[in-house]
Amino acid sequence: MEIVFLLIPVALVLIALVVGLLFWAVRSGQFEDMTGPAYRVLMDDDSPGACDRSTASDTDSSKLHRK
Repeated sequence: MEIVFLLIPVALVLIALVVGLLFWAVRSGQFEDMTGPAYRVLMDDDSPGACDRSTASDTDSSKLHRK
């Protein structure tokens, strides 16, 4: 029974911490654009500064096969 006197305040502190973090995230704009990152994954990036993946994968694979 004595453990209840410890667990209830600990639970209340944890709840207050979680609620505080939620309010901080909402105020700092973490939930402003929920669909943008999902569409950004699907968009094709053909910019001239994009990394050439064929040369990067060739050098990485050659490192893997060396012993």
